[in-house]
Formats: sequence, structure tokens, C-alpha cells
Amino acid sequence: MRLQRCLVILLHCLGIAAAVNQIPLEPKPTESRNVSVGLFYELEELARIVDISYCVGLTSFGIVKPFKCLSRCSDFPEFALVTTWNTGPLLKDSCGYIALDHGKQRVIVAFRGTYSIANAVVDLSTVPQEYVPYPGPGDDDSEGDDERVTHAPRCNNCTVHMGFQSSWQTTRSLILAELKRALFLHPLYKLHLVGHSLGGAVAALAGLDLVAYGYRPIVTTFGEPRLGNAALAGYLDDRFGLSRTNATLDEEGLTYRRVTHVNDPVPLLPLTEWGYSMHAGEIFISKSSLSPDLQDVQLCVGDEDPSCIADQDSTLPGHDSPADEKRDLLASVEHELYDIKQEPWGIPTRYKLWQLLFAHRDYFWRIGLCTPGGDPTGGGGKYYLDGD
Repeated sequence: MRLQRCLVILLHCLGIAAAVNQIPLEPKPTESRNVSVGLFYELEELARIVDISYCVGLTSFGIVKPFKCLSRCSDFPEFALVTTWNTGPLLKDSCGYIALDHGKQRVIVAFRGTYSIANAVVDLSTVPQEYVPYPGPGDDDSEGDDERVTHAPRCNNCTVHMGFQSSWQTTRSLILAELKRALFLHPLYKLHLVGHSLGGAVAALAGLDLVAYGYRPIVTTFGEPRLGNAALAGYLDDRFGLSRTNATLDEEGLTYRRVTHVNDPVPLLPLTEWGYSMHAGEIFISKSSLSPDLQDVQLCVGDEDPSCIADQDSTLPGHDSPADEKRDLLASVEHELYDIKQEPWGIPTRYKLWQLLFAHRDYFWRIGLCTPGGDPTGGGGKYYLDGD
């Protein structure tokens, strides 16, 4: 018995000694906001892909098969053009192309922006309308019986920008059959939607519909304006799992990437005062000029991360702007709405869109110009991570 007690005491003492001499674990490093190298280059590539969409609608060359244009088509030798569309510049403005990427096994749908996004925000009917998911319960699939259709859940109290919704509805009737056919013929290919400016809003609404059709699209937008109210933002978050994924700064499984750029006013339009809100999935470029480096591109948390583009919206609740400035901003809504409608460039006074035009185009490349070689910044079509 004495021997057993001695052994117990000895082991106990050894345990205490081990605890005293134990080397403490290093503190967990602060979670990085920076994107990975892989995602950085993927976003850079997608910026070139969406830039090609600006060749659609030109009176000259455009995009022709197999995949040729004045812009960066030569960067993608494995691409095969499926179709292009152009609804015209009026109330249902939408333009873009569908292509197969046989190299990376992707079906690409690229949505072009408008050349005057500020005007489009108002001229495409800023007045919100009820958002009704499609297809929903009771809707007939216009393409016939489709086993993939899951029908979207109801979006309670959701409103959407009337012009953006109209633009997508017109586009849907033009491309859905062709897109379904491409996905049917290439069942292993992943579906990627990419859009810039107005095209980002159309890509977002397209993504919601395609999720309801049973597909699993990966959506990437650059300079996307606000789609609708806070309820719609939350609905999109839920449909793409953004509330879960982006809250932990985890880029894996992030199927919606909303890329914004410092000083770009378009992600802040339509105005907060008009009842519009941003959704999650934001990736923020903090460097004002081209070309951004890896450390300039960061993941954001939630719908309105104060470390990202939302910091530039002084009308958001909790912003550090003085109370009198908020009152002045609210009082000037009618005046600014008049400015947007009357000025030839549709420039809201406080956002100074004319001065910040390049912030809306300067993401990884200067987006929005279909030019020979595809590089109006003089980079010779090359891109380096260090910006040299």
C-alpha cells in the first residue's frame, strides 16, 4: 500500500512539474483578410474575361467564332464562343456573351456594363418593385419540363431595382435555352457568371434564377450597384451561403465574389436614402491606382463591412460622419435626384462620378474599352503580381 501511495505521489509531482515547465502555445495569429494568390489571379483573369464583353454591340468587329475580338480574346485560346446577345441601350439594356472554356472546363456567361452607369441607375427606373423569385411555386418553366427546377423560396418583403430586373428578364428570354443546352452538353463544366457595372447587377439576378433551376453558379462581379432593399440582400446571402462563408473570412466555397474598388461610387448606388442595400461576398481593392498587389485585395465581412467600400457611404447607420452632415445629405436627396436627371453625365453631386470614373473601371485591368490588344493602360497585355 505504501509503495502504491508513493507511486501516486510521485506521478502527481511529475504532473505538476510538467505543467510548470510546459512551454505555452503561441497565440493564434490574427486572421488575415488578404485573398490567396490563387484567388487573386482568378479575379484578374475574370476581369479580362468580362472586359471582352464590351466588344459586343460594336458596329464593327465584335466577337466572332471561334473566339476572336479586338480585345483580350487571344488570351483565351481554349475558349469557344457559343453566342452573343445585345438588347439595345433602352430600358432593357443588356449585352454579353456565352463561351465554353475547354481548358478549365467552364461555361462562361459574361455580362457587359453600360457606358453611363449613373444615368442607367435612374433611367432604368430606380423606383423599386416587388422581387418575385423565378421560377417559383406556380410558375411554368418556359423551356418545358425540367427536372433540375427546384423552385425558389419566397423572398419576403423584398424589392428590386426595376431596371435591373427588367434587364435580366429580357436577357433570360434570349439566353436561357442556349445556356441550358451548353450545360447539358458539358455536364462536368462549372458555370461561371461574371459582370461589370450594370452587368454585375444582371449577373446577380441571373445567379438567383439559376440557383432555383438547380445549377450551382459561381458569380463574380466588379463594381456591382445595389440590387434592392435589405431583405433582398439577405435573401441573396442565404441563397449563396454568404452569411455563413464570408462571416469567417474563408474564401473556400465562396460562390459569390462582389469585387469593389476604393473610390468607386457605383457600389454605393442607388443611394441608401432610396432604400437600397449591399449584400455580402465583398472583396475590396484598397489601392486606388492600377495595378493592385496581393496585399491590396482583401476579404470583407458581412453586407456592409466598415473596412471596405461601405466606409465611403456616410449615410449608413453608425458611420462616423457628423450628425449635421447626415441631415444635410438627407435634405439634399431631391436636389441630387434633379442633378442626376438633368446633368448630361448624371452626376450625383457628392459622389463626383466624373472625377471617380476611372475608379469604376480600374479593377485589375481598365475595364470597359474594347481596344486592340485590350490594354489601354499601356501594360502590353501583361500583368504582374508586384505591379511592375
